[in-house]
Amino acid sequence: MVISRKWAFFLVGVGVWTWLIWPRFALAIFDDDRAFRNGTPTAFLWVHAVLIVASLTIGTVVGVLGIRAWRAGRSAIGRPAKAEEFAASGAGRPQD
Repeated sequence: MVISRKWAFFLVGVGVWTWLIWPRFALAIFDDDRAFRNGTPTAFLWVHAVLIVASLTIGTVVGVLGIRAWRAGRSAIGRPAKAEEFAASGAGRPQD
């Protein structure tokens, strides 16, 4: 799959945005009165912790994919695809 440099930049931006927003949200949840009851974490805290970890994981993956796409796009600039390479890859042939 080929991702354009614009989309690669967008993916990197999403990854950065995720890491700017979610840690601040985590601090707000941690400081919320509903996060602990008698020093024990509540379901409120656990649910938000899972959401935050999942969002940071997804944001990291998206950002890494964006960086990889950006680097791949940079190395492919100025190098036109050759018809021989396309034919040799087996693309366009029916599968058995």
